[in-house]
Amino acid sequence: MEKSKYGYRVLIGVVIFVSYFFLTARPVPVETVLLPQWLSSTESGYPIYLDGTSPPDGEGAAGENGALLPFRLGNRFGYVDAYGRFSINRERKAALSISEDYWAEYEAVPGEIDIRGPRDEQAALVAGSRGYPLFLDGRFFMISAEQNSLEALGVSGESLWAYNFAAPITDIDAASGFVLAGLLDGTVELLDQEGRRVFFFEPGGSRLSAIYACRISRDGTKLAIISGYDDQRFLFLEKLGDSYKVSYHEFISGGFRRAVHLAFIDQDRRVVFEREGGLAVYDIGSRSNIKIELEGRVNGIDGSGEDELLFVIVSQSESRKKLVGIRLPGEIIIEAPFRSETAFLRRKGDQLYVGGGGMLASFKLERR
Repeated sequence: MEKSKYGYRVLIGVVIFVSYFFLTARPVPVETVLLPQWLSSTESGYPIYLDGTSPPDGEGAAGENGALLPFRLGNRFGYVDAYGRFSINRERKAALSISEDYWAEYEAVPGEIDIRGPRDEQAALVAGSRGYPLFLDGRFFMISAEQNSLEALGVSGESLWAYNFAAPITDIDAASGFVLAGLLDGTVELLDQEGRRVFFFEPGGSRLSAIYACRISRDGTKLAIISGYDDQRFLFLEKLGDSYKVSYHEFISGGFRRAVHLAFIDQDRRVVFEREGGLAVYDIGSRSNIKIELEGRVNGIDGSGEDELLFVIVSQSESRKKLVGIRLPGEIIIEAPFRSETAFLRRKGDQLYVGGGGMLASFKLERR
């Protein structure tokens, strides 16, 4: 009886998700379509294949012959492969740090931290209350409990270097061996792979100083920053010689006193950032940006493809979400609402992964 009730709940979840999402999906640009591939319930742990999709004959466990994608949806987390099969799918019992390469749960006052990989293999064991784990650019880091120091760890959990900041870290990013940290006092510091400071910057220009977001391009030559409040600013810096210089900045009306979405997209040719009423897309080549009006709060963004497509999830209420597809620089070409209190969005190659209501779904982006 319990099994039949459980199966009924999963079926209802599938029907609701399909009704609110798949049936509203439309073509993306004229030459590209979104093809639904599978639905996978984090409760049942089993995928339902659509449109003839299924794993190749003879392929074994999840991700055996391919990469695994990390997900966090509601109170569950884990890794899923390109066919909707989970290598890890479990309930979160503590604070969580997760990336494509590693994950770890940790307590408010951390002790020994077990760092594991996407197939649940142990990667490292960090002893002692040294802070909270962070995984960036394929590397291990620990942030102190006060959030004002950073320690880089080796593959066995040994300390490689440590760096103390003058204020708590408000945002952090890493690429090409560099670590970019934004601080509560409104300054930005760039560290090299040895933990040495190679660049220091204080944007200023606002009544309240703080860094609300900072990102570094994949090659380490460009920086994007959202700083201050009243007025908030977007700044874009490029490497010239041994330093970085501001090549564009603008004041943002309104602004947020919280973490702000900011990302390099379109193969690092553009930067997208959250602003009041939607998003702005800055084109690095033309030194210009446009505003994209969106109804609701930005929940997630992904512009990692090579086809000038940007995908966004916005929250219109606690239980109402919408997937928005944008053809860059700013044409909205898809709006697909669905009901869920939580959401997940990620793109990998020609697959778009969307989550909500305890369900993960995959679309294939296909040119026609």
